[in-house]
Amino acid sequence: MSKKGEVMQRGTTRAEAGSKVTTVRSTRVVLKNTVCPAEILINDGKIVSVLPGKSRTYASGEKVLDVGDLVVMPGIIDPHIHACEPGHTALESYSSATKAAAAGGITTIVDMPMNCLPPTTTMANFDAKLKSARGQCHVDVAFWGGVIPGNQAELLPMLQAGVPGFKCFLTGCSEDEFPSVCLQDLHMVMNELEGTECVLLFHAEQDLGQWEPVAEDPAEYKSFLDSCPDAMEIEAIHTIADLCLQYKMPCHIAHLSSAEALPIIREARQKGAPLTVETAHHYLTLTSEHIPPGGTYYKCRPPIRSKNNREQLWAALQEGLIDMVVSAHNPCPPDLKHLDEGDFFKAQGGISSLQFGLPLFWTSAKSRGFSLHDLVQLMCTSPAALSRLEDQKGSLRPGMDADLVIWDPDKEFEVKRNMIHHKNKLNPYLGFRLCGEVFATLVRGRLAYLKGKFSTKPQGDLLLTQRKTSTRITSPYY
Repeated sequence: MSKKGEVMQRGTTRAEAGSKVTTVRSTRVVLKNTVCPAEILINDGKIVSVLPGKSRTYASGEKVLDVGDLVVMPGIIDPHIHACEPGHTALESYSSATKAAAAGGITTIVDMPMNCLPPTTTMANFDAKLKSARGQCHVDVAFWGGVIPGNQAELLPMLQAGVPGFKCFLTGCSEDEFPSVCLQDLHMVMNELEGTECVLLFHAEQDLGQWEPVAEDPAEYKSFLDSCPDAMEIEAIHTIADLCLQYKMPCHIAHLSSAEALPIIREARQKGAPLTVETAHHYLTLTSEHIPPGGTYYKCRPPIRSKNNREQLWAALQEGLIDMVVSAHNPCPPDLKHLDEGDFFKAQGGISSLQFGLPLFWTSAKSRGFSLHDLVQLMCTSPAALSRLEDQKGSLRPGMDADLVIWDPDKEFEVKRNMIHHKNKLNPYLGFRLCGEVFATLVRGRLAYLKGKFSTKPQGDLLLTQRKTSTRITSPYY
């Protein structure tokens, strides 16, 4: 038996980043109902077979990656990241984001339609985004479209072109190019999209009319937290639940922060709403009580809330009320965080954590009784279904893409600036000790990442989903 992390390459070449693998072997392979010794056979980028134990005689030239007792499981899918291309490459790029993803065991990302210029709200803008991504990606990339006031005529063409769904804001996005939608806009959009298989994603915060917070010290996190109370999420999720029930159209709540909204979600599902929910690593890891004065690198929307709120989110994950965990990777350079002033109101929101999602989740989850199967469900299977990729990705079975993460769930490490591959290194996790180190990441049978090294040639695919579109004649919603 090989030692933990040892690579045994049978054939003419040693395993190295960029090379193809025909068999992956481990004593801990995470299959649907078990974790067991198995071999995963790969051909032409697909899983051909999964064999228990070590039962084969190897043919000459086979490239076998034996990783001992390292865990082998489906590659992680992160359906909520901002790659910021085209237009904002000082923040991030497809090259840097997908390298960070590969280093974190992520084999597919789904890029949000904002924080780029132009935003992905028209067919022409979608074409510009595809053009900017080609040839840059170290992992596979899919793309959400965006809903803004007045772009209803662009939605079906973008859906036909391959986006799995659309993101919208119910209250002000920080970008002028991506304004929020009103209730009338949403009725028109859902009427337009009814009968398709796409999903509508919501940034679930809604303005509270004439309410305004009491002005306090802008360097104190409590001042910022008071400006975006739980009621903003509660109001938005009431709206989303009502629309979801009315149209029976798949709706998805992005980066849920407030546990006070959980009863609304539970009730809507009990009534038959096709409603899914994600939360983000920072809401499961960080708490408002530990955010220092001037610590604007903690700022995000919705905000990080209390320890008690965090524990309720963990309980909702265990209940199955929250379907998945994502990074909501939203990079921001130090100057836009206004670290010199420490003003939470002036600082741009966003937390960069794409590379560390797996160890962030596992470090907290394992002590709460979560299993490797729970991890696969929350970070592979459910995100694949949301992104309409469940026929290709998210599980280890014949016919699926050979997307794998190989990792040591027991290995601890400290988050250091020099190991971070996304462009902007500032984040709340510097100095954290996390559990779970990625050894290798395979994308369609090829080693995108191996022991700190990347394939010299980016070989990720751009994923365009093929779904039915509405054939009915639309009618007014009123």
